[in-house]
Amino acid sequence: MTVTIYHNPACSTSRKVLGLLREAGHEPEVVEYLKTPPSRPELKKLLKKMGMKPRDILRRSGTPFDQLGLGDPGLDDEAILDAIGAHPILMQRPILVTEKGARLCRPVEKMDEILP
Repeated sequence: MTVTIYHNPACSTSRKVLGLLREAGHEPEVVEYLKTPPSRPELKKLLKKMGMKPRDILRRSGTPFDQLGLGDPGLDDEAILDAIGAHPILMQRPILVTEKGARLCRPVEKMDEILP
């Protein structure tokens, strides 16, 4: 099974999910999304697989969320995608992708939904 993790090594939750994957015998493709952010089409594909909207994956803490006014409920999905594209740190992590789907692994147990 192919497993991909959108990972931030500075994030304890992301490190935990990566460790649990490896303990379970999976060697995932690791995408350090701060170094190699997903393209807009890739991000839209991930969101569709997760059944989420761009606002659902926004991270506030330690990001320019407030400075960019991303709490404004009037912002549409395209504006939020623009912000994530310009500032990948706004994307919650980790996101795990397998043949069974994709999940934002917050909490960590969400990974169990798409692993064999």
